[in-house]
Amino acid sequence: MTHKIAILGASGYTGAELVRLIATHPSMEIVALSADRKAGLEMAAVFPHLRHLTLPTLCKIEEIDFANVDLCFCALPHATSQRVIKTLPSDVKVVDLSADFRLRDPDEYAKWYGGQHDALEIQKEAVYGLTEFYREEIKTARVVAGTGCNAATGLFALKPLIEADVIDLDQIILDLKCAVSGAGRSLKENLLHAELSEGNHAYAIGGTHRHLGEFDQEFSKVAGREVKVQFTPHLVPANRGILATVYVQGDAEVIHATLAKAYAEEPFIEVLPFGEAPSTRHVRGSNFCHIGVTGDRIDGRAIVIAALDNLTKGSSGQALQNANLMLGEEETAGLMLAPCFP
Repeated sequence: MTHKIAILGASGYTGAELVRLIATHPSMEIVALSADRKAGLEMAAVFPHLRHLTLPTLCKIEEIDFANVDLCFCALPHATSQRVIKTLPSDVKVVDLSADFRLRDPDEYAKWYGGQHDALEIQKEAVYGLTEFYREEIKTARVVAGTGCNAATGLFALKPLIEADVIDLDQIILDLKCAVSGAGRSLKENLLHAELSEGNHAYAIGGTHRHLGEFDQEFSKVAGREVKVQFTPHLVPANRGILATVYVQGDAEVIHATLAKAYAEEPFIEVLPFGEAPSTRHVRGSNFCHIGVTGDRIDGRAIVIAALDNLTKGSSGQALQNANLMLGEEETAGLMLAPCFP
């Protein structure tokens, strides 16, 4: 069976990544691609690296016939996505890559995103798209909310440890480095080459980053009490990748064994041998996440490091992984590409 796929917001980085991945999928066909300012253009004109593919011309959302669509990926900006999704036919499955349906509590959404939610009924039914932890719910979901890329990295490193109660929940420090594509494709002065290259800087300092809402929600849920991590992201002059270094209190070998057991059967999560550290260059362009654990010179402390590609495992690859489950396909379909190295 061939599933008919629409991608809304196909002119952005995550939209292009979805096209790249679906091109190798054995049972998906892209039947519609939307864009706003670039409507009317061929995808090859927007992303020349995709010119070898036969794809629909970019169009406005209102021009798409959703009667011919089985599943829709929404790679639209926050707030825009919820307004569009609530107008889609109820028989169309949706994987949303924005933040609009990640937070279950409407008050938390308003707190972190500065406005009231406009599609509360859909928010109630949406399943959080961290595939490895919500697999069964995703299989029967109509709407799946993709995680934030920073959030996914931290969650992969910490969620099994919190669930197993092998670390001090009040002493978690998360230091994260994110490549520039995580900020999207819109023109921004601070992302110009002359502004960004040859340096790196912290941002959203002191607990203001929006992905903290996801950490608070997911960590507190699994712990059964409030858990707040200390989190500082940094923007680095690289195109792809996230590297999260997490400082925790606990026995390093127990922590490593806990992660190894939690991910033993997961096709996309690789826990490295004890003492080895992952690198973003070893997961580039892939749907894999590598996690390493090492002890600290101070007894009772450990360092957990996680690396993934923010556009793939952190966003579009995760979205396709979830779509496979929603459509009854093999979870790994279209996603077993090896990382690109060097």
